[in-house]
Amino acid sequence: MSSKSDADAKKGGRGKPKSTKSVSRSSKAGLQFPVGRIARFLKAGKYAERVGAGAPVYLSAVLEYLAAEVLELAGNAARDNKKTRIIPRHIQLAVRNDEELSRLLGSVTIANGGVLPNINQTLLPKKVGKDKGEIGSASQEF
Repeated sequence: MSSKSDADAKKGGRGKPKSTKSVSRSSKAGLQFPVGRIARFLKAGKYAERVGAGAPVYLSAVLEYLAAEVLELAGNAARDNKKTRIIPRHIQLAVRNDEELSRLLGSVTIANGGVLPNINQTLLPKKVGKDKGEIGSASQEF
């Protein structure tokens, strides 16, 4: 006397019942980056004959962390420049001022990023206030 849908939901054997909702691998891992897409890219890219189940999850987590790190630093750079929108200049400032990110992206050119503001010390004008200090120090030598 049970209906057909009850039989399908309680069906034994292999496979999952149709009534359960599919859950993405990204949400299982607690990530925003797409685990399934990265798995597809790893397989299609022929980096190896076989790709383990944990590899795309790990790679997604690493990429998400790097993106969040760069985004946070670029947001801080944008706020320092009194802007609400992140532009490539802010990403460049964020990456080049961070030692580890600068080493990671050392050979990368960011389009419209510009360069870090830097004036060589020899080009700066000499300080005038030193002359008075030298006269006082010479009298104490005797």
